[in-house]
Amino acid sequence: MSTAAILAGGQARRLGGLNKSHLVIDGRTILDRQLDVLRRVVDRIVIIATDGAAFADAGVPVVPDVTPGAGALGGIQTALAVAGEPVLVVACDMPFLTDAFVTHVMQAANGADAAVPRDGGGYHPLCACYTPACADAIRTRVEAGALKVIDLFNDVHVRTIDRDEIAAFDPDGFLLLNINTPGDLARAARGRGPAGVMSPS
Repeated sequence: MSTAAILAGGQARRLGGLNKSHLVIDGRTILDRQLDVLRRVVDRIVIIATDGAAFADAGVPVVPDVTPGAGALGGIQTALAVAGEPVLVVACDMPFLTDAFVTHVMQAANGADAAVPRDGGGYHPLCACYTPACADAIRTRVEAGALKVIDLFNDVHVRTIDRDEIAAFDPDGFLLLNINTPGDLARAARGRGPAGVMSPS
């Protein structure tokens, strides 16, 4: 069985606390877009979030963090605990992921502890595949309060998916866009359809 986990526990402070997964790009929420992609490539999807009610209509299980307050690293820890196998982890604010690319990310983890894209902006640790070999290192860091995800890569064997490899899946440069700010939302809207808006749901 293959598993993907959508991390949806962030505060979205730069977007006024909006639920980023409910932002609408080109007429569809980011969550709906991600679910469509992930359902084509994995057997099981979970959402890692504290507010289960916000995802009641998603049609997939919602799981709270096993270690509350541990940020994205805690989300990865929870995803591995739920999956018990290699797990594809994606942030809830990435509207332009494709089934071809996430399949490539999962396949790239074969023979490594994790497979992580890295482009000119650095690593993208929340569009990555983590295997159970990372679990002990993650637990140690969470217990120590050392929560920066990219620092984990000092402790595990990472298969880096570099910019040339990414480019084969990303002709327009939007593939790994995260919606963190109003400017990001505007860029997504300009590049991929009508203005992004907050879903009324």
